[in-house]
Amino acid sequence: MDDGRTYVHYNSTMPFILSLDEGTTSARSALYDERGCRVGMESVGFDCRYPQPGWVEQDAREIWRAQMESARTLLACAKIGASAIAGIGITNQRETTVVWDRATGEPVSPAIVWQCRRTADFCSDLAASREAPEITRKTGLVIDAYFSGSKIRWILNHVSDARRRAQNGELLFGNVDTWLIWNLTKGGVHATDPSNASRTMLMNLATGEWDDDLLRIFDVPRAMLPRIVPSSGVVGETAPEHFGARIPIAGIAGDQQAALAGQACFCAGLSKNTYGTGCFALLHTGRRLPVSNNRLLGTRAASPDDTAQYAIEGSVFIAGAAIQWVRDELKAVTSAAESEALATSIPDNGGVYFVPAFVGLGAPHWDPAARGLITGLTRSTGRAHIVRAALESIAYQTRELVDAMQDDAGEPLRELRVDGGAAVNNLLMQFQADILGRPIVRPVDVETTALGAAYLAGLATGFWKNVEEVESFWRAERRFDPQMPAGVRECLFGEWKAAVARCRA
Repeated sequence: MDDGRTYVHYNSTMPFILSLDEGTTSARSALYDERGCRVGMESVGFDCRYPQPGWVEQDAREIWRAQMESARTLLACAKIGASAIAGIGITNQRETTVVWDRATGEPVSPAIVWQCRRTADFCSDLAASREAPEITRKTGLVIDAYFSGSKIRWILNHVSDARRRAQNGELLFGNVDTWLIWNLTKGGVHATDPSNASRTMLMNLATGEWDDDLLRIFDVPRAMLPRIVPSSGVVGETAPEHFGARIPIAGIAGDQQAALAGQACFCAGLSKNTYGTGCFALLHTGRRLPVSNNRLLGTRAASPDDTAQYAIEGSVFIAGAAIQWVRDELKAVTSAAESEALATSIPDNGGVYFVPAFVGLGAPHWDPAARGLITGLTRSTGRAHIVRAALESIAYQTRELVDAMQDDAGEPLRELRVDGGAAVNNLLMQFQADILGRPIVRPVDVETTALGAAYLAGLATGFWKNVEEVESFWRAERRFDPQMPAGVRECLFGEWKAAVARCRA
């Protein structure tokens, strides 16, 4: 069902899985039945704040309130009681950093969002240090302000008395998954999973444990870190006052690893791209520890069992957020949905290229100093050209990721499975197929982040028997085959690369 507010009503005694999907701009909740079909979805938005250029933060209490409101509204509208919920899966915006008081549960500062660049100078110095090669070897990550480690350090250094209190065990850290679990269990469980922990720059990718050398480098006390537990497994139960009964919390995964699971990519060689606020391409590498020669990231995949599984990831910081900017700041469209109709009204971009480097460039460039630009403007340029260029920028950035991913893998991708809000845009998906020269496959349910968290919880509770059953649920809704001549494709991509070079100059 594409309409999250459309409900299929079942006998209220039938079992369901509840998925809590906490994103960068909204908290969503979704219900799934035994066939993996979405029964309904509710979403509640919350604000990002930009106190200084390059800074992005949120109120962690607003995140919690929005998540609970969406879940309670969902259950009420679906007329389903807590006793019918077999388990809860949690997925979340990764790297966003929350530090709170163990005794009161109150955050000591605003949450520092994954997009925030306030620690960029520290990370640049660290990347130039003799410690840098060992950090990347242990974590699989490029040293960047994107990840949680430098954010924790910043909070401990800038909030009065925070470092002493953290060393004494009075303060706790968590990415948003940990924050939600802590609140759902009324402080009973302080935990995360390997997919989230691998994004902190504090976990050893090979061992799956917090690493003493990394903790020393980032000056983060071990006492404030959550326990690392499997992505699929019962970690605790919700306090009864939240939903009226205790419900097992049985699945945890960072949003992109959850989307990989939701696309039924459980084995090596399968890949997906999620089109959300940012854009994230992941290639599953199975049990092989990934090493990238193209500045992509090694990360933990969300394993459906206790074995360590891995993926190579490419991260674009600004994707759907570029369309939001065109809507909110330029007022070129009134809704994201309008962007497709306006962009389709013209045959091409008219030579306009939009590089949305609002917070620098992610993979494969990792350039925090880059800034956004629009090139190729002429007197005949209209708002349709700028909107189309914003949409096409998403596809061009994905091409950069896929080229690097194919080089690391040593073989071409057969197809790319897509999901996320912008995946419903047919113009973008066709252009993506054209600029990649590879088929794009869109599933029936593009909300695969929530679905992946549900799969992990359902496998842990016995709601679904095994991975093979879950894989059988995946269905393609539409396939986009490339139609653009290769010469045109490479000419357009060359113009994009020239625009990127200008924004980095």
